[in-house]
Amino acid sequence: MESNQFGKKGWTPDRIGNLEGKIYVITGTTSGTGFEAAKILLSKGGKVVMLNRNPKKSAETITALKKDLGNDIDVIAIQMDLAEQSSVKKAANEVLKIAPQIDVLICNAAIAQVPKQQLTVDGWESQLGVNHFGHFTLQALLFSRIEKSKGRIVTVGSMGYDMGIKTIKFDDLNWDKDYTPNNAYSQSKLAQIMSIYELQERLKKAHKTEVKAYACHPGSSRTSLISTSGSLMMRIIFGLMKLSPLTQSAEKGAYPQLMCATEEDLEQKGFYGPTGRNNWVGAVGAHKLEPHAKNKAVAKRLWEISEKETGVKWNI
Repeated sequence: MESNQFGKKGWTPDRIGNLEGKIYVITGTTSGTGFEAAKILLSKGGKVVMLNRNPKKSAETITALKKDLGNDIDVIAIQMDLAEQSSVKKAANEVLKIAPQIDVLICNAAIAQVPKQQLTVDGWESQLGVNHFGHFTLQALLFSRIEKSKGRIVTVGSMGYDMGIKTIKFDDLNWDKDYTPNNAYSQSKLAQIMSIYELQERLKKAHKTEVKAYACHPGSSRTSLISTSGSLMMRIIFGLMKLSPLTQSAEKGAYPQLMCATEEDLEQKGFYGPTGRNNWVGAVGAHKLEPHAKNKAVAKRLWEISEKETGVKWNI
C-alpha cells in the first residue's frame, strides 16, 4: 500500500484554516456527506450556497446548522433538481446572481441503485441524468465564474465506478436493453469521474491552469443514499452493512470532498478517498484508480456526447 502523504491518520479537517471570504457551492446538502461537508466549511467561516431539490428540507437543514453553529453562519439555499436540465439552468443563473465568486463547486448529490429503469424529463436514464448530465451542465454554466475566481470543481464519485461494465455503453446509454440498477449506477459514476480527468486535459490544453478539478469518493459511509433510491433488497443489505466495521460515519465520508475543496497544492491526477479495506473505510488520501476510468478515447467521446445531449458547450 502506498504511504499516505498526510501521515498515518490520513487527511482530516484539522488541516483546514480560516475560510472567511470563500464561497462554496454544494449539491445535495440535506443529509449525509453533503450536510457534513457544508457544516465543516461553515464552521471554518466559509459561505455555503446549497443546491437541493426539496426547499422544505433545505430550510430544515439551515435551521439545524444554525442550531449547531450559531445564527451568524453565511448559508443560503437555492432550489435545483438535477433530474431536470431546465431546473439546473435556472439554479445556475441564480447562483451567478448571488455569488460574485465561486471558490469551489462540490458536485456531491447523487441517486443510486434505482430498482427499475426510469427516464428523466429530458429522456435519460435517471442515474445518468442526475449524477452525470445534471452535474455536467451545472459545471459548464458555472465554469467562467469558477475560472474568474481561480476556483475548483470537485466531483464526488463512488467505488461503484468499478462495479459495472467498466465502460460507457454508447450504443445504449439508457439501458433500454438489460437494465440493472447496479450497471446503470456504475456507468453514471464512471461518467462523472471520467469527465473530471477529461476536464483536466482540456484545461491543460487551453493553458487554464488556474482552475483545478478533482475526483474523490466517500467510501462506504452511513448515509441515506441507498435507502432513498435503492430497492428493498439493497436497503436490507446496506442496513446490515451499516452495523459492521466496513462502514464509517457520514462525517468521515465527507473528508475526501473537503480535502479536494481546501487542501493546498493537491495533485489533480489523484483519486481520493479512504485508503483502508476495499477503499471503503480508513485514512483518507490518494489511492489507485483503475485504468478503465482514464481511457482517453472513451472520455473524449463521452464529453462530446455530453455536450451534444445537454446542448451545453463549455467555454474553455
